[in-house]
Amino acid sequence: MSQAPPIAAIATPPGRGGIGIVRVSGRDLAPLIDGMTGRALPPRVATRVVFRDGHGAAIDDGIALHFPAPHSYTGEDVVEWHGHGGVAVMRLLLARCVELGARLAEPGEFTKRAFLNGKLDLAQAESVADVIEASTATAVRAAARSLTGEFSREVNALRDALVELRMYAEATLDFPDEDIELLHEGDVAQRLGAIRERLARLLARARGGALLRTGMTIVLVGAPNVGKSSLLNRLVGEDAAIVTPIPGTTRDTIERQIEIGGVPLTVMDTAGLRHTDDEVERHGIARTRAAIGRADLALVLVDARDDERRPAADAATAELSPTLPRIVVHNKADLAFAAPHVARYPAKLDEPDRTVADDADVTHVWLCALTGEGVPLLEGEMLRIAGASHGVEDAFFARARHLAALGESSAHLERAAEQLRYGNATLELFAEELRVSQAAFSAITGEFTADDLLGEIFSRFCIGK
Repeated sequence: MSQAPPIAAIATPPGRGGIGIVRVSGRDLAPLIDGMTGRALPPRVATRVVFRDGHGAAIDDGIALHFPAPHSYTGEDVVEWHGHGGVAVMRLLLARCVELGARLAEPGEFTKRAFLNGKLDLAQAESVADVIEASTATAVRAAARSLTGEFSREVNALRDALVELRMYAEATLDFPDEDIELLHEGDVAQRLGAIRERLARLLARARGGALLRTGMTIVLVGAPNVGKSSLLNRLVGEDAAIVTPIPGTTRDTIERQIEIGGVPLTVMDTAGLRHTDDEVERHGIARTRAAIGRADLALVLVDARDDERRPAADAATAELSPTLPRIVVHNKADLAFAAPHVARYPAKLDEPDRTVADDADVTHVWLCALTGEGVPLLEGEMLRIAGASHGVEDAFFARARHLAALGESSAHLERAAEQLRYGNATLELFAEELRVSQAAFSAITGEFTADDLLGEIFSRFCIGK
């Protein structure tokens, strides 16, 4: 990595601003610094300089910062040119860096170099982009925990515990005549159990972080005039949708982003599902069906004055995929003289043809969207279904590959426990399961990672980071 040419990029967002930054990273940037400023720069000191082109003419008057290797973000020499934040001046500074031997950086290449030079592990490197993209304060804190290495430390602690356990298993295989007390006294099973419990807790925190990262899409469906737009306005906290007593008022899909319990949610209000000859309303209903297809949760609104078993025959329920989670919302509970409450009925009673386990329940919530009574109950049920009912304040920002690796490791540890119960006759298989489980942990932090995976990860970063 030390032989790679310097890279340069504009590190601030496109457009005009008070300050713009061009960042350069590479081996021995002294010639580039001299060509840009005509002088050496003291380490880690903000120095006012005049940036000059190849003919010595001034490009801009700004601040230069030099971070010599290895004490820099990338582990290489890094220099930053802080100039006036105009589009043209930033382009001129970047072009001058290229004239002086740098090349344009690829997306995420600065962070990739930090990883390859040992400044960050892979989980930390990924969290750099996650901090930038986080959409809620809770998500920022979760991403920061990963960036500062808390997630990696948990993963590494589990890996180290597995290495120690493997040591005893391998020693027993290599020296079967020796008295390995750990195995004979049954401590292996106890230690393995402790590792599995700790992994289960880590996986739960990672799942919470994955929810913070991806959020959840919720669609409001139901017949016309059951209060979908009123509920959207109540959840959003503003008049995002027009509310009238006239059926068919909403004719297009309305999307709003909200936050409940730190979890980012996209809520979609849709046109009421019914048979209509109105061409515009029919297009709205078609968009409703498309919205249902990309939702993670459906809120099926019905009138609380209807019989509570009637949702089984409602057209909205018939539109839903059998596997799509849903909450039946009984709106206008005040008109039905019903207090806000939550109930759960077996799905087989609500929807006889739905393919679910016999003991699965569908949640019903009674509320009044107009006054807000019962809405907190609904929000709590939404978080429960999302898997965040116990909060996500201690979550780690996790990606799909992290969850897959943790899940793979957990599965192999479960199989290791099964092998252990059979006794020493299957000790080879027990040791192998531990080895594969450890490898899954190593993939998270990048100790063992395919080059093509690295390319996929860093290609999703913004340029300049």
